[in-house]
Amino acid sequence: MTAAPTPAWGRAARSEWDLDPDFLTVNHGSFGATPLCVRAEQDRWRARMERQPTRFMARLPPLLREAADALGAFLGAQGRDIAFVDNATTGCNAVLRSLPLAAGGEVLVLDHVYNAVRNTVRFVTERAGAVMTVATLPFPATTEDAAVAAITRALTPRTKLAVIDHITSASALVLPIERIVAACHAAGVAVLVDGAHAPGQIDLDLTAIGADWYTGNCHKWLCAPKGSAFLWTAPGRQSGLHPTVISHGLDQGYLSEFDWTGTRDPTAILAIPAALAFHERMGGAALRARNTALAAEGAALVARRLNTEAGVTGPMAGAMGLVRVPWSGDALSLRMRLLDAGTDAPVHAIDGANWLRLSAFAYNDIDDYAQLADIVADATRDDKYDP
Repeated sequence: MTAAPTPAWGRAARSEWDLDPDFLTVNHGSFGATPLCVRAEQDRWRARMERQPTRFMARLPPLLREAADALGAFLGAQGRDIAFVDNATTGCNAVLRSLPLAAGGEVLVLDHVYNAVRNTVRFVTERAGAVMTVATLPFPATTEDAAVAAITRALTPRTKLAVIDHITSASALVLPIERIVAACHAAGVAVLVDGAHAPGQIDLDLTAIGADWYTGNCHKWLCAPKGSAFLWTAPGRQSGLHPTVISHGLDQGYLSEFDWTGTRDPTAILAIPAALAFHERMGGAALRARNTALAAEGAALVARRLNTEAGVTGPMAGAMGLVRVPWSGDALSLRMRLLDAGTDAPVHAIDGANWLRLSAFAYNDIDDYAQLADIVADATRDDKYDP
């Protein structure tokens, strides 16, 4: 049997995208980047839709279910348990705004929670007279045991739901999600996992994780078009769950409600199978492992050049790296400086320090991070910094 050819990565892969060659793209984590072949597939679906919109929309539900089955096979789940949403924040909103909360109840989040999700939890708890509680992760010296312990300590008899990031956004920590879910369930607490960054960045088996709800984006590491995300719901949790937009399917079942929330362009979702095929063509599990290794190498390089430290290493590291930057000003001003200087690496303030987050994807190579180090060094050169 002939071995499959090794996928082209780094500069050799860049022709798969229409990325600006004069801009250093090292932030795949925020918005992803849709390759040309997946964009072409979305265009084909859009052309088919516009040839006869009424006929297309009448036959849409089975097409969505085909996409869900393909995605489920990749995620270790059944397609019938997968509803499509616009993004992971929408998925979190659907669960949180369907949750029956009473005064005095608690919803637990991490101190590293994504701010949009924090706002959603604050919104629903305040309206119900409930309370948002926070588990504080040790950082940057985080370990899997310490993360599990911090979350377990924060649970109380009043905790109704724990909202847990699988991969934290700003700090890029890959949390031991199966252990966390087990600890919460042992305390009688339901778990919503915000897996915005997980699909395509790390190996994923939703059935093994065992959460009550899991939401994730397909437009990031799976390279599907923007507007493609999913909400997986355990069968026992589907009753009473509603999308954020109530439409014709109200009380007709989980998928009937989510598959039709009104007229919208479904072509980003229908292109997910093409994105899955692209992910496999680029190496699948081998690509995920390569991206993780490159992110670690890139973060170490930038940290050396800046004479600082990397913020996430070992088993809690994925395809995003973190580097403390010598900048005492606010994170947003440095982020704007970097954009003006020609790179998209975001900067976040965490526990009193500014941290640069870099991503590694198929089109990156180690030279990108040497260039990034030069840009950051130049952008921070006039800052008064006292380590």
